[in-house]
Amino acid sequence: MHIEAKHINPLKAYLSPHYIHKSNWLRAAVLGANDGILSTASIAIGVAAASDAREPIILASLAGLVAGALSMAAGEYVSVSSQTDIEKADISREEKELRDNPEKELQYLATIYEQRGLKKDTALKVAQELTEHNALEAHVRDELGLNEISRARPLQAALASGASFTCGGMLPLMISVFMPLKNIVYYQYGLTITFLILLGGIAAKTGGSAIGKAILRITLWGTIAMVITAVVGHIFNVVV
Repeated sequence: MHIEAKHINPLKAYLSPHYIHKSNWLRAAVLGANDGILSTASIAIGVAAASDAREPIILASLAGLVAGALSMAAGEYVSVSSQTDIEKADISREEKELRDNPEKELQYLATIYEQRGLKKDTALKVAQELTEHNALEAHVRDELGLNEISRARPLQAALASGASFTCGGMLPLMISVFMPLKNIVYYQYGLTITFLILLGGIAAKTGGSAIGKAILRITLWGTIAMVITAVVGHIFNVVV
């Protein structure tokens, strides 16, 4: 029986266990979910500290969720698009330099490899072979430091941020809707911190970093944000 062999990229197979491949979408998703939970909960706590009715709390939470998700997605798209524009400009500049001064660019590439530890003759040989294979790719990767892992993707970042903000913001919104109105500030704080701890743990586990450090960081700054908002709402007794 004949079995068709599948082409496997050995470099991809070798790199697959590393966490850096997840950095782009993981950063946007964690940032969006964290902001969704924290900002929506902070708004709900601030309004709850200034009002005895449920409706203003729900309305403020919902408005904060919608506005925050759209703002997060738009901001992420604009920010990452700016990075993409810079990358494209640098790549275009590099193409021009390769056309105008190929020998100079070859020597510069060899110097980069030499500074990384290769002998001068070896560095020049490597630079020549990579230039013959794909000169622009070699310079983009080794001179500009751009690759598929670090390459900016505006739409991906925007969708990840907006969707994760919405998912995160739904949690404190549900607290505003369903939890008892009495002591709702404490419910918001306690459950929000629980959500943040879970998020910090999942993000750390997914990214391969220290779980305890991530949980401590997210709990500390989450507490500070919610306490300040509650104090402002209590002092001014207005919707903030």
